[in-house]
Amino acid sequence: MFRHSSKLQYPVKVDTPDPQFAMMLQQAIGGIEGEIRVAMQYFFQAMGARGDDRIRDLLMSTATEELSHIEMLGHAVALNLEGAPLSYQEESAKDPVINAILGGMNPRHLLSSGLSAMPVNANGVPFDMSHVYATGNIAADMMCNVAAEAGGRVLASRLYNWTDDHGMKDFLAFLIARDTYHQQQWLAVIEELGGMEAQLPIPNTTPDDHEAKEHSYYYLNTLIDKQAPEGRWGHGPSLDGKSEYSVRNEPEPQGQEPSLGKAREGSRVQKGQL
Repeated sequence: MFRHSSKLQYPVKVDTPDPQFAMMLQQAIGGIEGEIRVAMQYFFQAMGARGDDRIRDLLMSTATEELSHIEMLGHAVALNLEGAPLSYQEESAKDPVINAILGGMNPRHLLSSGLSAMPVNANGVPFDMSHVYATGNIAADMMCNVAAEAGGRVLASRLYNWTDDHGMKDFLAFLIARDTYHQQQWLAVIEELGGMEAQLPIPNTTPDDHEAKEHSYYYLNTLIDKQAPEGRWGHGPSLDGKSEYSVRNEPEPQGQEPSLGKAREGSRVQKGQL
């Protein structure tokens, strides 16, 4: 059961409407870095969570908060579309090339949604759920969630830099702050589970005899004209504490040439393939 307050989580105000910025804000709603993505990701992770019920509750609560962010962003889009042209004639009176084709706004905000937000990205492409990751493995999901919040914070920071509107900057500063916490929230779950070393490799339940351990801890340098880049990944103890990192330069291939041989009779290929 979900409950809804008629008030937004945080105030959303626009001092000067900007239809072009409304189009940019759509990325934060329906882009792969956006709020629809994280809301659905946390919902499906919560619905499949097994084990510690506190983590399921954490996921469900955060998913619900992300729905609140969709609502706020939708309101911000609508406020930025206030005063947008409703007709070609309205804008053509101002000309230079129809004010750079209706001021750079997304025409679907007029044609499809009546000057309101849509479940699409900044290019008008609908979010299709292909970037919702819910594996049923809590450590894998937490890593996906940290990456999702990091991408969202990058986007919110870029949107902040794009606008001079005080109201929008205040709203985006709030979203940036929540992304800061959510990144650390998911990392805190990993810490509660015993920390990164205890979780690696993911899944940590895979039997040792299912893994070719001689290939688990080396960096394979495939650069033909350079030595391997120097870094933590090439030497010292592995992050899971189970081995030492090493580097293989100029690796020799160990497999066979992938020739499939002749085609089967009846497969309707050319005669020379049989």
